[in-house]
Amino acid sequence: MPDYLARTPRASAPPPMPPLLMPTPPVAPQLPPVHAVDLMTEAGSAAFDAVWRGKEAKIIEVPALTDSMPEFKTTYDIDPHAEERGFDDAAWPVIPATELGAKRGGGQVSFFWFRTRLTIPANALGFDTAGALTVLRINVDDYAEIWVNGEMPRAAGRPTPGGIQGFNMPNRLVLATQITVGETFDIAVFAINGPISAAPLNFLWFREAKVEFYR
Repeated sequence: MPDYLARTPRASAPPPMPPLLMPTPPVAPQLPPVHAVDLMTEAGSAAFDAVWRGKEAKIIEVPALTDSMPEFKTTYDIDPHAEERGFDDAAWPVIPATELGAKRGGGQVSFFWFRTRLTIPANALGFDTAGALTVLRINVDDYAEIWVNGEMPRAAGRPTPGGIQGFNMPNRLVLATQITVGETFDIAVFAINGPISAAPLNFLWFREAKVEFYR
């Protein structure tokens, strides 16, 4: 049995906390940042010691949950589950920052993982970072789910910056309200070609990847 199946509950289970009681994730400011660093440039990614790696994600058939209705014998999962903190992506190909905008996947219903680690520098290309409100801005054509340090905070009926925002709309996640020099953030971007039900005849790619700072 694959490892991800061995550690996946095979019966339905409620979330650890009722979704309506989950705290609302912080929402990024709507004002322009005082400074932004483009992670799709060599200098921008190097400022955060960021090395991007990527791998196609597959939809795989797995056994249905044991308490499913009897007519449902199988269901589907994503492989690999690269959102997890500490996930070992060392064998994945490195993606140069300048190639994040390349058209990836086979088109139609297509998924791709991008991963990197951001280390906050004392000075980010001319900006002293200590104490700044810091936002990660990612815009994937067409959608993305963003995991930070193995988590995607979400609350029912309220904004979820790490979830799908809309067709070609950016995800803007607050990394810290007061950033500390040397902090690290493991970033996992689950890129999705869509609309999924339309199975479009195109590919997925990064439109934007930035770290924004606010005072």
